Amino acid sequence: MLTQILHFGRYDSAVHANLLTLLLLLTSAVVSVFVARKLKVPSMLAYLLIGIAMGPHALDVFSESETASEFAEFGIVFLMFSIGLEFSIKRLVAMRKLVFGFGATQMALTAAATGFITWMAYGQSWKSGIAIGLAVAMSSTAIVARMLSESFELHSRSGRQTMGVLLFQDLAVVPCLIFLPALAATGDGLLYSLGIAAAQALAVLTLLIWVGKKFLGRLFAKVAQHRSDELLVLSTLWIVVGLSYATALSGLSMALGAFVGGMLISETIYRHQVEADIRPFRDILLGLFFVTVGMMLDLRFVFANLPALGLAVLLLIGGKACVMLCITYVSKTPLTTALRTAAQLAQAGEFGLVLVELAHQLQLITLSVFQITLSAMLISMFIAPFLISRAARLSVDLGRGDWAHGVTIIQDVAVHSMALKDHVVICGFGRVGSRIAEFLTLENIAFIGLDADPQCIDKAKARGANVVFGNADRIEVLIAAGIGRARAAVVSYPDAHSAERVIRIIRAKRPNIPIIVRTSDDKDVIRLKAAGATEVIPEVLESGLLIAAETLVAAGIPMRKAMDHVKAVRSARYASMRSIPAQKAEP
Repeated sequence: MLTQILHFGRYDSAVHANLLTLLLLLTSAVVSVFVARKLKVPSMLAYLLIGIAMGPHALDVFSESETASEFAEFGIVFLMFSIGLEFSIKRLVAMRKLVFGFGATQMALTAAATGFITWMAYGQSWKSGIAIGLAVAMSSTAIVARMLSESFELHSRSGRQTMGVLLFQDLAVVPCLIFLPALAATGDGLLYSLGIAAAQALAVLTLLIWVGKKFLGRLFAKVAQHRSDELLVLSTLWIVVGLSYATALSGLSMALGAFVGGMLISETIYRHQVEADIRPFRDILLGLFFVTVGMMLDLRFVFANLPALGLAVLLLIGGKACVMLCITYVSKTPLTTALRTAAQLAQAGEFGLVLVELAHQLQLITLSVFQITLSAMLISMFIAPFLISRAARLSVDLGRGDWAHGVTIIQDVAVHSMALKDHVVICGFGRVGSRIAEFLTLENIAFIGLDADPQCIDKAKARGANVVFGNADRIEVLIAAGIGRARAAVVSYPDAHSAERVIRIIRAKRPNIPIIVRTSDDKDVIRLKAAGATEVIPEVLESGLLIAAETLVAAGIPMRKAMDHVKAVRSARYASMRSIPAQKAEP
């Protein structure tokens, strides 16, 4: 082998071809993602375009391969593991109504409506209608979860509703895979098979959760004792792959096992380190998944059947959006939240592609119907990021003057701030916000905390903190929190864009109130200062100064002298920040 590698003339041509394909893939990915970032569009669109342009139906640079598809599937696995890290067992139990209520209703109504339209309008059999309906009812976990995670909306009301539906769809894949062959065979025992599958799924998930809660915490404690990043990464990969294999072996989806693993680790103190370690694997493999999805789209077929495809895409996106709007209306969800949820689920999904392929193999649908359905599903997945972003902007515009939708929340905020005067309004009550509250309590300074994460609020209230549910980017909520009579405001959001929005709203209401803002790095200081922040505290700078001080002490420098150096650097750095002119920030 070594001799072959050293002698290029005898080097395997297949290896040459694979390396060239990999090089072209990486080159196109780098260029496309760079352009996508410049144009401020989601990077997944760049990957989809790579797959479309260089797939077997266009330039034919990349050929569809089973190996690539298998690796791409692991992208979804690692994504669901990351999503699981954002949840917990308690949170999932609290979401049971969303998962089994919203999820089951969405799938049933979407499948029924699609099946009826396919049967009546397109003249297909009722079996074909059911098969297509089940496939279309699935939404893309990969696309939606990625966008919700990037926009920090996983724990918003629309995010929770959407994730509840997606989790139910993942659970429903197995019954669907059993149902379609039974539908094609027209045999007996369908209900029995579905019952067995449900019982098996419940038993497997219960066992995994029980074993995980017993041993995962101990395992990571042992790993942490060795202080080895390599061992931590290997242990995490072992858990992800192991749980995925366990669920796949029992007939469930691999993504479901990975999600359970993420939930179990989320209840340990190692959650944040694990998330940081797993992100490179997730992003690379997920990018490969989007490339393989793009490779499936045949542009020649699309252009040859534009009218039929256009109608199919319109019915798919519009139908799924209408179903979710009806469900959210019945549940008395505010219009702005309902609009976001509908847009987030108005596309086909990766599991839907599996179901429609299976339906074609079982001859439940004809070749022409299969091609139309597959192309419409792929196009809806391509449109999804644009639709989700547009719906988010529209919901913000609709919600600006919509007082009625937030009356209950605003009343709750007002009740908690009614007796407060000369208090501090803390926007974001995570680790930073709660620590600020501790110092304010030591000095008997009143405060009110605003946060949109119910779990965070419950923990804070258990400690006796004055925290209430509310989005600080709404002027009505800030008014109810008493921003007009507050002595100061703190914005502890980790996202600079969200922080900037809150600063501008506060500054418009109170031009002279001190606003202290947290940021992760120095790069956002100018932007936040221009928006109206009084002080911007970069976490990287402060942690760097403390590490430098500890290093000096460890090197033998007296603590007093080390702290004098820190004070000098801090004074100089913050003085330069204060001198930043109040220029107009980028929109």
